[in-house]
Amino acid sequence: MTSPIPTDSPMSPPSAGGAPSGRQSDRQETLEAWLFLLPALIFLGVFVLYPIAYLCILSFTQGSFTREGTYWVGLRNYWRLALSSDFWQVLGNTIYFTVATVIPSLVLPLGLAVLLDRAIALRDLLRTAYFIPSITSLVAVGLGFRWLFQNNGPVNGLLGAIGVDAIPWLSSVTWAMPVIILLSVWKQIGFNLVVFLAGLQTIPQARYEAAELDGAGAWQKFWHITLPGLRPTLIFAAVTTAIFTLRSFEQPYVMTGGGPLNSTNLLVFYIYQEAFGQFDFGYAAAAATVLLLFTLVLVYVQLRLSQDNR
Repeated sequence: MTSPIPTDSPMSPPSAGGAPSGRQSDRQETLEAWLFLLPALIFLGVFVLYPIAYLCILSFTQGSFTREGTYWVGLRNYWRLALSSDFWQVLGNTIYFTVATVIPSLVLPLGLAVLLDRAIALRDLLRTAYFIPSITSLVAVGLGFRWLFQNNGPVNGLLGAIGVDAIPWLSSVTWAMPVIILLSVWKQIGFNLVVFLAGLQTIPQARYEAAELDGAGAWQKFWHITLPGLRPTLIFAAVTTAIFTLRSFEQPYVMTGGGPLNSTNLLVFYIYQEAFGQFDFGYAAAAATVLLLFTLVLVYVQLRLSQDNR
């Protein structure tokens, strides 16, 4: 005669008033997780996803909100972009500005971070000093640079003191963009410096000690230890700096107004001119969609490179 199954046996079914089963517990935890995420999802949908969707829809329309209204035109705005010489000039300006800003914004703070990482006594003070431009208003900084590089400003005054003719910095097709690039690099250095200093702390000191025992020099340690160890940090800094430059608006708005001869007009400023200067919101939305695609490509590259680095 077999003995009865104990009530606490794993084969016995759960009682009606007992603890919920594993599947019910998982469902309850999933429901609770979605409830906690719901406010953030609503915020994301209202302030991020809906504006992006509306932008894409608006890029297929024509007209303005202050006159006859908007109407569907299909791909006409994108065709206008493809045929617009001004748009291609602005796109070229933006690419030139982005590349010329990103490279020094990575190289200079990387070198400074390596030097500051060794200066234990002054690290915190210098890190704070370099980071101050990153938290300064870009409009205020732009006005300051505009005063420095005006025709009778301090920079030309210094050049005149050493016998060099004054340069029309902000009214020259050749020099206006380098001045804006200089401002953007100066603005971004502090942020990237702090990021690189944080990345250097994640590299084990034992690697450098082992390299010194093997007779490695400073350059060999930097090339074979520091750079590989900072690869994820470099990817992050490069992508964030590129996004910062792609969305640049204040620099041309405050310093040059996009001139001279459209040579400093950047894509975001061009979108602003078309939307709020010409009230051509459909065409401006199409240009903004192109900018969005560039940004999404950068984010995708960052994610892929980050996954490959694991």
